[in-house]
Amino acid sequence: METKYKACKNCEKEFDSSFEFCPYCGQKDKDDLTIGVLFYNTISNYFSFDARFFKSFIPLMIKPGVLAKRFIEGKRLLYLHPAQMYLFISVIFFFLLSVTVVRKQVEDADNSLKKTLETPIVSDSTKAKANEMLDSLQLENVIKPLQDKNIVTGLHEEDVKALDSLIKTGTEKSKQQISKGKELTFDFDQKKVDSLIAIDAPNEELYKAMGRSDNANFMTRKFYTQVLKFYKQRDLGHILQAIYDTIPISLFILLPIFALILKLLFFRRGQYAHHLVFSFYFFSFLFTVFSIILLVNYIHDISNWIDALVVMSTFVYLFLAIKQFYGQGWFVSFFKSGLATFVYLLFVIPIAIVIISLVGFYFY
Repeated sequence: METKYKACKNCEKEFDSSFEFCPYCGQKDKDDLTIGVLFYNTISNYFSFDARFFKSFIPLMIKPGVLAKRFIEGKRLLYLHPAQMYLFISVIFFFLLSVTVVRKQVEDADNSLKKTLETPIVSDSTKAKANEMLDSLQLENVIKPLQDKNIVTGLHEEDVKALDSLIKTGTEKSKQQISKGKELTFDFDQKKVDSLIAIDAPNEELYKAMGRSDNANFMTRKFYTQVLKFYKQRDLGHILQAIYDTIPISLFILLPIFALILKLLFFRRGQYAHHLVFSFYFFSFLFTVFSIILLVNYIHDISNWIDALVVMSTFVYLFLAIKQFYGQGWFVSFFKSGLATFVYLLFVIPIAIVIISLVGFYFY
């Protein structure tokens, strides 16, 4: 019987017409493009949202370190790739973070700034002190002429001298306080800058009024540019939004740093790529836990101590995962887990926060 061949619509190679799938590229022979097929292909292609995800997700949550160990052992088609799982879960996490936290904090920051700007620069207490200084000066102007003309009566000479001493003392203190008050100014003359802005003066003139030197370096110039931009817009929310926007990108740097810490602690336990696989799965677990916390608190606000307890439980997960993945003793695994967490939280994260904040301010 003669074998009939047909061409694959995808790779255009011929294969046996009795085959349901192309043996070269794997595409289904008769695959009508419906809405269901289109949706499934989109999800599966970009997020690999198929059976491998569920086969990977359950061990990830209830069997610390097992998934990474099996992937290293060669079971790589059975489970979802660690980078794909990290990408998929991180997208969900940052979406929930944006909806539940970021949007509210940005609005609160803008409202707080508006209230601050509406508050008078001179407070009531400052006005009271100014009035006291003014009264002292006015008292001198009133009493002194009366003393010169001997109009003040009913006071002994000692009382007049004492009153005169008090007036002079109060006057000197007032003058000193006024002189000190001149030092308590902003970094630049706001009235001058406001007047220049009102007449649409060039930015270079504004920078000079703010105190920027002509030979300033690039970073200083950029800083003054952003300060002026913020001063004009008074939009703190944009800065906060820019900071949050840099976090996903920053994590692609922070995650390899965590893998590097593991590499230094377990120097003889595989290549750096092995530690990177472990880190991908561990951060996927962290984002899953944080996503659950965000979602639960968004539906119904729970106690802070419960949130703290859940977050602290991630260290227990890390300890068990390291014990399973690296196969060392309980004490050694606990010590190295604690050391890795200590170094990462005490040094890496604070430095990252400073860098993220600077990047967010410089490029918002």
